[in-house]
Amino acid sequence: MNIDTRHKGLAFGLGVVVFGLLLSGCAPQQQFEAIEQICVPNLERPTAMQAAEEVLGEMHFTIAKLDGRSGYIRTRPLTAAQWFEFWRSDNVGAFNAAEANLHSIRRTAELNIDQQNEKLCVGCEVNVQRLSIPEYEVTSSSQAYAMFSASGPSMQRLELRPEQKRAVMWVDLGRDSRLETEILKRIEGKISR
Repeated sequence: MNIDTRHKGLAFGLGVVVFGLLLSGCAPQQQFEAIEQICVPNLERPTAMQAAEEVLGEMHFTIAKLDGRSGYIRTRPLTAAQWFEFWRSDNVGAFNAAEANLHSIRRTAELNIDQQNEKLCVGCEVNVQRLSIPEYEVTSSSQAYAMFSASGPSMQRLELRPEQKRAVMWVDLGRDSRLETEILKRIEGKISR
């Protein structure tokens, strides 16, 4: 079988994807245990706030609200990392990484730090949203390029029609317990150092 040079890259890429899927199916499944909060004895709130702020910054979150007196931190929505952004760590788990590469996903983290008896506890909640862009009805397969955009067949751009712009919205997908757990583990590691 003779494959010309234009198709060699595609064939290689598909081979890598198929091989990766086969390996992931054969790998032993690890049990995931979600952590809802961490509690540390003899810890002061400013130290925990500093550690939480540093961890969120390292994960590329931007702080929207920080209240040291009440122990509350909320971030701005962070658009999820794509496959080529290997330095990012906000997609925890294969499903979240795949979803972020197929859709426009954003996450917002909220941390509550409060005293419970002799311990200071840090709780984390990460809310996930997906961008929903309504389709535009096309009447033939030759107009498929215009399903989401008003761009032409030779140059693709995301140009929404006015009725589409009015219907664009972020849809809530619930919480991301894997990312919550990762944030709490990193905070706990930073505090214990």
